[in-house]
Amino acid sequence: MKAVVYSRYGSPEVLALADIDTPIPKADEVLVKVHAVSLNASDWEVLRGKPLYSRINGPFRPRHRVLGSDIAGRVEATGPQATLFQPGDEVFADILSHMGGFAEYVCVPQGVLARMPSGMTFEQAAALPQAGAIALQGIRTRGLAKPGEQVLINGAGGGSGMYAVQLAKLLGAEVTGVDNAEKLEFMRSMGADHVIDYRREDFTRNGRTYDVILDLAAYRPVSAYSRALAPGGRYLYVGGSVATLFGVLLRGPLMGRRAGKRIRLLPVALGVKHLAPIIELCQEGRITTVIDRRYRLDEVPEALRYLGEGHAKGKVVITVT
Repeated sequence: MKAVVYSRYGSPEVLALADIDTPIPKADEVLVKVHAVSLNASDWEVLRGKPLYSRINGPFRPRHRVLGSDIAGRVEATGPQATLFQPGDEVFADILSHMGGFAEYVCVPQGVLARMPSGMTFEQAAALPQAGAIALQGIRTRGLAKPGEQVLINGAGGGSGMYAVQLAKLLGAEVTGVDNAEKLEFMRSMGADHVIDYRREDFTRNGRTYDVILDLAAYRPVSAYSRALAPGGRYLYVGGSVATLFGVLLRGPLMGRRAGKRIRLLPVALGVKHLAPIIELCQEGRITTVIDRRYRLDEVPEALRYLGEGHAKGKVVITVT
């Protein structure tokens, strides 16, 4: 089968399209013929090995030869103990702990799979897992956004941000989206009431405060985020620099407690079983999935570069034919 492989951390140039053996499902595994796989920031980070936390499973070289985690496709074969699915079933999954999505086929434990939501295309289903989980938990489950509250989403122009803006608006919040200038109109189209180009304005110093900050690109000191939070506000770190990560971990809880605020990491519970509320909203047409660009399997390096350089508005999807 065809797959995009790599053996060392680096830029997209370390990736190569290659012929490798098609995996054979063992025990409770299922072989999925991949139809679509969406890109996530995690793919970019694990490709480059930056930030350092992206090397947790492979300090010196990648643990997995094939990246790609949010997949949708059809069951091709099942292992002897896999009884939940049959060949031909349409499924989708988040396989972040296994990877392997940038390929024609991938083997995964049956427990990580779910049947395709009715009314969704393979591309739409592949776009949801990680981005939808981060948005749902960051805004609703952990962020606890309420009607009338001020919600700021840093990195609002990407995949998770796209869903987070829409969720916050549905909950009745006033939403500020932060990203680069290229994405200002896109954030407005998703429903953001206010938009900020982070290169021109520092939202932690503009005098406004927010009840919820969902930070998908955290690079400032934890003291700056505390300053931007209203009394009783909630700050949730998803991704960014190692320095900010440790600042939030070590200083955030104490600093927040003193100020009557919550400054925490967002411990995202991954897996499609957590997506039911956002899937329902998508099926009802209340949440829209925007696919910015589609690429072929042999164009994965180009797709990752587009994502990593900050151009992607919404989701980028690889269509595997």
